[in-house]
Amino acid sequence: MRNKIITSFFCLLLAVSALAGLIMPDRYYSEREKRTLTQKPQFTFADFTSGKFGDNLESYLTDQVPLRDGWVTMKTYMELAVGKRESGGVYICKDKYLMDKFISYSKKQLAANAAALADLQKKLAAEGISMNTILVPMSAQVLTDKLPAYAPVADYAAILRVLLDAGVDTVNVFSPLSAHSSENIYYRTDHHWTSLGAYYAYCAWRGIEPNADEWTQEVLCDNFHGTTWNKVPLPTVPTEEITAWYKHANRHVSYNGGQYETDSIYERRYLDGSDQYAVFLNSNQAQTVIEGNGKSGKLLLIKDSYGNTFSQFLVEDYAEVHVIDLRFFKGDVVEYAKENGITNTLVLYGTQNFVSDTALCAAVSAIKG
Repeated sequence: MRNKIITSFFCLLLAVSALAGLIMPDRYYSEREKRTLTQKPQFTFADFTSGKFGDNLESYLTDQVPLRDGWVTMKTYMELAVGKRESGGVYICKDKYLMDKFISYSKKQLAANAAALADLQKKLAAEGISMNTILVPMSAQVLTDKLPAYAPVADYAAILRVLLDAGVDTVNVFSPLSAHSSENIYYRTDHHWTSLGAYYAYCAWRGIEPNADEWTQEVLCDNFHGTTWNKVPLPTVPTEEITAWYKHANRHVSYNGGQYETDSIYERRYLDGSDQYAVFLNSNQAQTVIEGNGKSGKLLLIKDSYGNTFSQFLVEDYAEVHVIDLRFFKGDVVEYAKENGITNTLVLYGTQNFVSDTALCAAVSAIKG
């Protein structure tokens, strides 16, 4: 009886998808997956002979299949039914954790990024500006006890060793995160760390003992489903909380040279949408300046999205915190630091993002001198 129900639902979804394909326009963006979908490729003879057109067409047909979200859910259930503990590049783990599968990466790109960091560190030092780097381990690298049996994961220590061998001044956050692995330091339904996880890393960076009682902890929402859940939308995995940590709730924040200004690093309008993690620092902006509560010093934070949560702690230590995201920032990093009186620089990336990022090398090579 159960098989008949599944078969009937499958046939119904197939029929509805075929009909929808005739009348529905292509989608540009998937709210569930938080990414831009592949658009119809333009045919050229060169792309056809190289195989590029075929690859692009396959991606287009996969992304634009009618009722894609329904098919993703069906695929997940079918894989679970046959005992698989991985679907759509996500490990389905113990205690209802959904973790990004992270196994392989380009060693060439990692080496290039490590060399770029070492070069940037040297150029900033020549201007009297210190720099250190934090590579945030992925949840699957820290919460290994929750992974499916024999599930492989990239070696964090080996990746960090490449940076150390290149001469990059790094801060070990793996050990403090591992020491608190029984706590809620990563989201169950998203690839990011929680505010608690970011706080433990912040304490390691500062060289201080954690004291959470010093901070106001405000639950911003309790209905969060993040990026990994969007890839594997299991109804058995509950929503979770996003929490803000602060000592001073209000502060002046300016985005992209004053194009948008506000009085908080928490952009609460996102809490009513599908990308609730964007509540931190208004998602990913090219350049941000935050008024701090420190008596002196200006910090430059070069980051990916993991730095958005981390920034809420930094603002208590410096008079001003400047944040740039090299995926969108097109200026000269060293000139920016000099012009804005930066005294310290922190580079902070999620490990999986760092090993594949190409913007860092491009930004460092564009520095004059």
